Amino acid sequence: MKTINQLPTIDAKQTADFQQNGYALTINLATTEEINHYRPLILNAVKKLNPEVRKMEDRDTYGKAFLQTMNLWETDAQVKEFTLAKKFASMAAQLMGVERVRLYHDQALFKEPGGGFTPWHQDQYYWPLSTSNTITMWMPLIDITKDMGMLTFAGGSHKDGLVKNLEISDESEKELDEYVTRKRYPVFMPDQMKAGDATFHAGLTLHKAPGNSSNTMREVMTIIYYADGAKVSEPLNEWQEKDRQRWLQGLDVGNLADSLLNPLL
Repeated sequence: MKTINQLPTIDAKQTADFQQNGYALTINLATTEEINHYRPLILNAVKKLNPEVRKMEDRDTYGKAFLQTMNLWETDAQVKEFTLAKKFASMAAQLMGVERVRLYHDQALFKEPGGGFTPWHQDQYYWPLSTSNTITMWMPLIDITKDMGMLTFAGGSHKDGLVKNLEISDESEKELDEYVTRKRYPVFMPDQMKAGDATFHAGLTLHKAPGNSSNTMREVMTIIYYADGAKVSEPLNEWQEKDRQRWLQGLDVGNLADSLLNPLL
């Protein structure tokens, strides 16, 4: 669709606010027409690719938090149009204040009815990248409310770097909740989001989501970007090493993070 590659423009205040708070809420970034076109394609890809078959009661906290389907764009040419859309990448670049961004990966994060909470965490714990200019777009494909698992941010927390070398877990929830309280970060959660609205958050911004207490699947598509010119950093944990092998295709530490899976957008 042509409209998905129309470049948005934002003002200097929006960029400054993002860099101060570590998150931004954008309204109607994808139009109703775009959502109506791409939503069924994404749903079909998730249905084909999602590996989770366990009952809810058999999963750990991470497994209960969401159904996670990654790099849909690799296997579905129509979803690829959505993931590589210049509209979204341009918004990410402008918020970070950089000229160019590359794709890290996409992922659908569907939270089932009755699905558990997503603990406090920092995304960049998982990423072996030499820059803090990283950002995630989080876009619901349907209208969502707080009771469906709305993303929640600790404003300004990205400025303190990686707080703990913690994966998403009960431990990260406990330790980082205490940290957020101690630091008195202002916590922000939108009351509602329409399909096609999007939040953007920095890779170091502390965030979480409550469980889904509604009867409706929370359908969210996310895309992760980083500033062009970033290099592969020494992995700090096993997950970063796995990411180096998968999303950066095994590039050596110190090399530019520019594998075939990281196109310039």
